[in-house]
Amino acid sequence: MTQSVSFNSSAQRQIKDRLTRYSVSAGGIVVLLALILIFFYLLYVVAPIFYGASLEKSKTIPLNDSHTTVAIGVEEQNEIAYRFNSDGRLRFFNLTDTPREFTDYQVDAEITAADRTVPNQGLVAYGTREGTAYVVAPKFGVSYPNDKRLITPSLDYPMGEQALSIDAQGQPIVQLAFEREEESAVVAAITEDGRGMLVRLEAEEDMFSESLEWLPELAEIPSLPKSVDQMLVTPDLRRLYIRSGNQLANYNISNIDDVRLNSVDFINSKDANVTDLALLTGASSLIVANDNGSITQWFDVAKDGVRKLTQIREFNAGTKINEIGVEYFRKGFAVSGEDGSITLFHTTGGGRLVREMTDSKAFGLAFSPRASGLLTESEKGLEFYHVDNEHPEVTWRALWSKIWYEGYPEPQYVWQSTSASDDFEPKLSLVPISFGTIKAAFYAMLFAAPIALAGAIYTAYFMSAPLRKVVKPTVEIMEALPTVILGFLAGLWLAPLIEDNLPGVIAIMVLLPVGFLATAFAWSKMPKKVRQLLPDGWDAIVLIPVVLFIGWGCIQISPALEQWMFDGDARLYLTNELGISFDQRNSMVVGLAMGFAVIPTIFSIAEDAIFSVPKHLSNGSLALGATPWQTLTKVVILTASPGIFSAVMMGLGRAVGETMIVLMATGNTPVMDWSIFQGMRTLSANIAVEMPESEVGSSHYRVLFLAAFVLFVFTFAFNTIAEFVRQRLRDKYSSL
Repeated sequence: MTQSVSFNSSAQRQIKDRLTRYSVSAGGIVVLLALILIFFYLLYVVAPIFYGASLEKSKTIPLNDSHTTVAIGVEEQNEIAYRFNSDGRLRFFNLTDTPREFTDYQVDAEITAADRTVPNQGLVAYGTREGTAYVVAPKFGVSYPNDKRLITPSLDYPMGEQALSIDAQGQPIVQLAFEREEESAVVAAITEDGRGMLVRLEAEEDMFSESLEWLPELAEIPSLPKSVDQMLVTPDLRRLYIRSGNQLANYNISNIDDVRLNSVDFINSKDANVTDLALLTGASSLIVANDNGSITQWFDVAKDGVRKLTQIREFNAGTKINEIGVEYFRKGFAVSGEDGSITLFHTTGGGRLVREMTDSKAFGLAFSPRASGLLTESEKGLEFYHVDNEHPEVTWRALWSKIWYEGYPEPQYVWQSTSASDDFEPKLSLVPISFGTIKAAFYAMLFAAPIALAGAIYTAYFMSAPLRKVVKPTVEIMEALPTVILGFLAGLWLAPLIEDNLPGVIAIMVLLPVGFLATAFAWSKMPKKVRQLLPDGWDAIVLIPVVLFIGWGCIQISPALEQWMFDGDARLYLTNELGISFDQRNSMVVGLAMGFAVIPTIFSIAEDAIFSVPKHLSNGSLALGATPWQTLTKVVILTASPGIFSAVMMGLGRAVGETMIVLMATGNTPVMDWSIFQGMRTLSANIAVEMPESEVGSSHYRVLFLAAFVLFVFTFAFNTIAEFVRQRLRDKYSSL
């Protein structure tokens, strides 16, 4: 009977063992599969930003028109193309497979000159023989007959159908440049008798008809070049560029009563001549094309208080360039080559995106508003291409190298993903936020690791058992405190406290270690009767009043220290005298708050590792005459080193991945500065802040997933390295 019960018990135990083994194995496999799934899902979302661009011709429309083209374009849905020609005629063309007929429109004037504005305005200005001008634009009305979208094109006069007076003498206009900004506009014109006219038009509302009347202010363009090849007015109406051969005259026209020539620069590449000039979207940059295939980008750079037009970067199309076409909202452009090629570039990404050879030379280029289509004009007529180029601004170089952004004095690492402007240049460098992650982890570990490890060593080796039963659970319970509470307290209580008592806080950091050493030395010199008042392992209680006294005393004398050492304001002293910027929510605040969150993790694992060292090892060392300190440093810590190292790496991984504390306790500014008095932005906080605002599938959205992938790789690398090191330490000291 006993043997039967024993057999049944053994069989049940084996079944339970198998179930446990399979359950644990299954759980491990599920965790591993989850990690693999996360890894590949992140790759799936991130991968499209590294796909190349492509051009695919979809339609060719013959033209039967002897007049030259002024402007071509495509409406937003890529269904209708349009063409303005030099005699004031506007024609629309169907790009869909559904047959449609459109009405042609004509500007009723004798046209002598014409110009188009930047693409996102879509205006065309015609100069006339009478010295006047008309401003026109294609208009696309949308209706839904029978629940189907119908786009109806027409001609619009956005500044009225009346001619705008340009030249008071009524001379024919032979060259023209025009731009408009809301209720202001500027026309730069050259008349038949060689005068350069600059006209600023201001809108004034008629109080009876409520229509706008455009009132002109006239000025002459000073120092006009003898020959003018191109004129460009910036959309903000502050600059006028006039190209004469390879020279570019730069005028300040912000004040019509004081038009000034700022500079004249040679803008051609070496041993080449300029063939075309265009304003990049946003009008901060000039794109210059040369007959040797070189394309250069220029914008103003401030140096020694003076802004100078500077060449920033250079591209190569491999052939003579006929024309430049720029995108509506992004920093991309296309060029048509003498060999029939069409090449797409992006300035921020810094490279060529795609080069497509065609069977005819294009001499007109126009992107659709969404940059999903490209309309060209060649000897065959109008040709429309579908463009697949979703993420041109994201390249390996843009993510990890210094980029010279528009308006910046030099190449920099910058993260600025959004702006109120549609033509904003996105700055998507991951370097500042990766740096912020490392910086936050560094200051957190700088505070947490020494305290946690020293506490773990003392608790496990020196502290008495009754006191350890209180201290260890108390520290471990700290880990249950929500990090959002820690971040809230750090941002709203600790940060102002440190700012108001900065000298006192610094004094605490200096005096606490000194106080500990002084107290330990004084305690060791106390009479034996006094020291025996505390049982063995309770010595740390002596430090409690020391910590409280030093902390309270330093805060109390902080105003006096500030007055004595920092002229009454430590923050201003740091900024003005030492050149150190001070942010209220800085690395010190993050280090203290995040260190508080990391200490329980490091303490618990390290304490368990030290306490688990077999007693026979330490007892044997003591029996051989070693002191407790020698036993600790030569035997116990070495034996427990794999666990201690794991504790530190677990704490580091915890600090790297922390979100809420760094989100609430820093200024979230993506700066690259090791200063303890400045904040940072981390990968995790950046994702938490910007993901809700990003458009699904956009470059911004995918780069945020790339940031998550980088964070995943960070933690995976730390944990993998930690496991290898832990295993080597274990193998090395397992023989002790």
